[in-house]
Amino acid sequence: MWISRTTLATAALLLGAASIVNGQAAKAKTKSKAHLTLTAPDFVSKGRITLNHVYNGMGCNGQNISPALQWSNPPEGTKSFAVTMYDPDAPTGSGWWHWVMYNIPASTTGLVAGAGNRNAPRGSVQGPTDFGTRGYGGPCPPVGDKPHHYHITVFALKTEKLDVPGNATSAYIGFNLNANKLATARVTGLYAR
Repeated sequence: MWISRTTLATAALLLGAASIVNGQAAKAKTKSKAHLTLTAPDFVSKGRITLNHVYNGMGCNGQNISPALQWSNPPEGTKSFAVTMYDPDAPTGSGWWHWVMYNIPASTTGLVAGAGNRNAPRGSVQGPTDFGTRGYGGPCPPVGDKPHHYHITVFALKTEKLDVPGNATSAYIGFNLNANKLATARVTGLYAR
């Protein structure tokens, strides 16, 4: 079978063009995939946490209102969400859990201010904090410490409900969140007194 050089050159050009088009389509598809994002509109300049969200107790005089949160672009297959707030700077040797809320319905795109204290989405569960209570417990670092970092994380989960006992610790819940996560997004607030 005889194939002319012109035919071979044309075939090579067509294969090369198809390869370029497929590569560009794959890049466009990758770029168009958005990642889970989280914002905390209540935080002020440079992520500073205001007195509205500071704990009321242990020498702190805040209003202990959980901040409003908004998230978008959950991955396909998200069946529920969870939100945690953790202070790795607490002088405990193990940080401090300020908020754990899970089994938040997949249709939820955020939490209103105070949802950690009241008005939580139907079906959601408030886990224990290191204050020994359920629900939101705001920042209350020791006087004179450098600003503490308060990591608020939203988890997109592959399960509708976490199967954890009612007396599960924050660490136990956190283990299950990480075992079932599809994606996470984080904002960090700062507070010192």
